[in-house]
Amino acid sequence: MRSTAMVEAPSSRFSPWRMLLWLLLAQIMVAFIGRSLGPLGVLIEEDLELTKAQVGLLPSALFLGQALASIPSGFMTDRFGSRPLLLVLSSCLGISFLVMTLQTSFWVVLLLLVIGGIGYGGMHPTTNRGIVYWFSQKKRGTAMGIKQMGITFGSALAAILLLPLAEAYGWRIVVLIACIGLIAAGVIAFFFYRDAEQVKKGGKTSFRGTISSLAAMAENKALLLISLSAMGINGSQMCLNTYLVLFVYEQVGFSLVLAGLLLVVSEIGGSLGRIGWGVISDRIFGGQRLTVLAIIVTGVLLSSTIVAFVPDGTPYWILVPLFLVFGFTVSGFNGIWMNLASELVPKEQAGLSSGFSITFGSMGVILLPPIFGLIVDQTRGYTFGWLLISIIMVVVMVLLSRLYKLKKQQQTAH
Repeated sequence: MRSTAMVEAPSSRFSPWRMLLWLLLAQIMVAFIGRSLGPLGVLIEEDLELTKAQVGLLPSALFLGQALASIPSGFMTDRFGSRPLLLVLSSCLGISFLVMTLQTSFWVVLLLLVIGGIGYGGMHPTTNRGIVYWFSQKKRGTAMGIKQMGITFGSALAAILLLPLAEAYGWRIVVLIACIGLIAAGVIAFFFYRDAEQVKKGGKTSFRGTISSLAAMAENKALLLISLSAMGINGSQMCLNTYLVLFVYEQVGFSLVLAGLLLVVSEIGGSLGRIGWGVISDRIFGGQRLTVLAIIVTGVLLSSTIVAFVPDGTPYWILVPLFLVFGFTVSGFNGIWMNLASELVPKEQAGLSSGFSITFGSMGVILLPPIFGLIVDQTRGYTFGWLLISIIMVVVMVLLSRLYKLKKQQQTAH
């Protein structure tokens, strides 16, 4: 049996790297819209007259939608393949954000962001499934890193293009036009992408089988530990993306454009990290993702602690490498995480496993940005917000050490 959505794909025309191109296009455009909340947050704050805690609720709403969508979209991907969902999810995000640009009520905006989050979050297991089936394990870390780079690249594009345009013409019209581009990209990806031949031969996943698989995943301690670790890192990443521009603009004292460029720098670091950490894990550590993830967490801990004590008037040339490294670590971990989550279960459950882990990871993004913003509101400064990230990284290191011991025990048992 095979899904009707899957079309015969001769290997001569549909090579893994060519298919990666269409997965990357979808990932970039979804991030271009979804992650625009970070650079545009200061303008949305002024337009809707929001507090810092309310600014933090914007990405929280988006990732609440992601949490709601991740497991169902993982099931749909395992059942029907990635191709049809590339179109459906791009349209979901594009249409919801397009309608959002016409609203003035903060609560209606939040509701539309939740709906948009379904498209944003569902794209991760959809594209992850494509990577797992098109690439062997030896090449998967690099391929996943390239695909995950689309998120930070899309976010950087939003800061480069959307922020200055929105400052000149208003955020509403700029986001509206960008949403049309996202929907068009979804159509293009749908027409050119094909699912791998082995997906077609694998048949459909039943709903009862999905429930059984989810129950097994809930008992998979290794998957739970990596998902809880991702919760802390994901939340910290979104705090950086949401408040970096506000921090540099309000506390350090640079212009909005220069503050936005630092967000670009951090996202460039994240893009380099998503490819770099994948290559490092494949070629230097022989696929030992856990060791690489521990190195990444150490970098996040050091970066957030240094940023916490950056004084007013710090020279711009010091901030550039600082936020480059911060982004390289906290925004560069996703490919390693996605591979770990996908490789802890049978290949045919890769989409569902990604969705399961992303659901947990989304909890950090939902909770941490508004808490960070509340700390800023209450203390009238950003120091304790950045230190919150440092504390969270210590907790993540404890979780990773437990995961390392668990894997050693499992290897000994076998």
